[in-house]
Amino acid sequence: MDGHTHEGTLDAAQLGAELGERATLVQFSSAFCQPCRATRRTLVQVARMVDGVAHVEIDAEAHLTLVRELEISRTPTVLVLDATGRIVRRAVGQPRTVDVVAALGRAM
Repeated sequence: MDGHTHEGTLDAAQLGAELGERATLVQFSSAFCQPCRATRRTLVQVARMVDGVAHVEIDAEAHLTLVRELEISRTPTVLVLDATGRIVRRAVGQPRTVDVVAALGRAM
């Protein structure tokens, strides 16, 4: 493993779900995380509004290897993947709908 952090790519096997046709919103959550619920609502709503976008929620506690690989330090953390699964944006904390839509615009 090299010393610098690189964002990398994720595939369906790692996510346990199919990638969106145009982009994927990946949300890392934990059981008692209040902002995670609001984040889920926001991302589900955006995924419904924008064609070809999937929302995948990952339980951080159940996927510790992935959490370590991606250096996820708190929940919610949202990753925006392009069509190939490349991580193009990362946000920690509860995102605003407009920011999610803007990030998707850059990913697609």
